[in-house]
Parts: sequence; structure tokens; C-alpha cells
Amino acid sequence: MARGGKRRGCLIPLLIILVVAAVVIGGWYILAGRVPSPVPLPPSPEKPTTQPANCTDVQVVAIPGTWESSATDDPYNPTANPASLMLNVTRPLQGQFDPSRADVYTVPYVAQFSNPVAFPPDGQQSYNNSRAAGTAATNDFLAKRHAECPLTSYLLTGFSQGAVIAGDVAAGIGNGTGAVPADLVLGVGLIADGRRDPAHGITVGPSVAGVGAELSLNGLKLPGLTMTGAREGGFGKLDDRTYQICAPSDGICDAPPAALNPGNLLTSLPRLLEYYNNPVHAMYNSFQVDPDGTTATQWMAQWAADKINAAPTPPHS
Repeated sequence: MARGGKRRGCLIPLLIILVVAAVVIGGWYILAGRVPSPVPLPPSPEKPTTQPANCTDVQVVAIPGTWESSATDDPYNPTANPASLMLNVTRPLQGQFDPSRADVYTVPYVAQFSNPVAFPPDGQQSYNNSRAAGTAATNDFLAKRHAECPLTSYLLTGFSQGAVIAGDVAAGIGNGTGAVPADLVLGVGLIADGRRDPAHGITVGPSVAGVGAELSLNGLKLPGLTMTGAREGGFGKLDDRTYQICAPSDGICDAPPAALNPGNLLTSLPRLLEYYNNPVHAMYNSFQVDPDGTTATQWMAQWAADKINAAPTPPHS
């Protein structure tokens, strides 16, 4: 009897440790956040024939990448990261167009990506929380602008984490659950989209064999890091207005398909070696997309300018 009691006495501390560990891990997942599901927005009222005179004709919405923004940044003069890639798109547009023709707004958001297995935690916001905050900030701005200026047209663009957010917002709009009607969106420009799906959108520059990292690692769930796979329905009505730029061997947008599938490991491993110490993700300001030497950011800025020049001028009330 004493021996059996001794075994039970040893099991009790082990059970306590397991319960505490389960609570800690569960709390870790909760604090790290989840990627929110799209929430359908109510349909807009009937479109008016005029809008207020202070409304811009075209609203450009740019979303920077990881560590290239902050929640308190100035949306019209971003300084959180002076080397932010999107500044190479937004500044030329601001210099070319009067705000009455094209208002250029850079979404301020957390723009962080914590190491999900860092111990102690690295002090950064999780990817899930950052992405959710950026998506909410973008949709909130779009909804507010559309309520004020119902005839204004839109251009969406983003880089890296910002491209994921811009792509998700565009997918919602194109599939009828977005903050503005699809017919008001002139175009969407994504650089290094982590959810890039070759089946949707238009490729600019060299084609790549891979897919976005979130498709490659679909199903992976770590605290604060959820790989959400492909966008259901793609970009919907915006599919033929969405342009994607991805440099070969950029592991964010050119990752091996279904890398977690055991049957694909042998073919995925050589691709993964391409990403080691590979700086390509940080080089889109010099990455050339055509034989004329046009860089990714130059192409995006010129594409946006062409769209703005061709956009309608809504009548004012």
C-alpha cells in the first residue's frame, strides 16, 4: 500500500505542472491574438450624383511593411521609418498631384512581427495582432472616407505585411464584403504579398514558381502567427485590377507550394536554402521588372499616376 501511495504522490506534482503549462500556453495564444474573420459590411445607400467640394477625386491608400510604420505615425508625412519602401511610391505621387485630385494616405499601424518562440518575449506585437490592427485601420479609414465622399475613387497599395493587409482588404471589396463598392476601386498594387496566389491577380515582372509564404505554410499555427492560406474567392471583382510584384527567391511571396506536406519536403528543402541570408526582400527599390530597367517602386508609382490621370472627376455639390 505504501508503494502505491508513493506513486500517487509523485503523480500529483506532475499533474500540477501539466495544468500550469496548459494555462500558460493557452494564455500565450490568447494574448498573441488571432487573425479576425472578415465581417460583411451593410450595403451602401444609393449612390448620389454629387459630393462635397472638399472631397478628393482619388484616394490613394498605402500600407507599409513590417517595421516600416507605427500606430502614431503621421499618415501624410510618415517618419516612423525614413527608409520605408512605400515612401518611394507615395512621395512621387504627393509631388505630382494636388490633394484635391489625389489624396495620398499612408495607413499608420503597429507593423511588427514578434518571434513566436522567443523566451523571454521580444517585446514586439505578434503578426496576428499587427495584421489585425492594420486591417482594421485601413477599413475604418475607407469606410469614413466613403461616407464623407461617396463618389471618390480608390487605389490600394502595400508592401510585405502591408501587401497582405491591402490584398485582404481588396479581397473583401471584390467579394462584396468590403468598406467601399468594388466599382470605385481603380486598382490594387501589391509588392511581396505573403498571400500571393498565382491563380489570382496580374503578375508584373518575371514570373516565379512559388507562392506566398502563407500558402506555402498553410495550417501552421504558433502563438500569434497564423498562416491563413489562400484568399477564398481571390480578389473577386478586383481580380483583373490587382497587380502583383514578386522577386524570384523572395521567401515571402515565392515560397515552395505546400511546403509542410511530407511528400514535398525533398523538393522544398533546396528552395528553402535560397532564402538563407538572401536580401532580395529588402531590395524592391532596385528590383527591375522590365527590360527598360524600371524598378518595382517606379512601376508602382507610374501605374498609380496613370490611374489617377485617367480617373473621373466627380461633380461637386
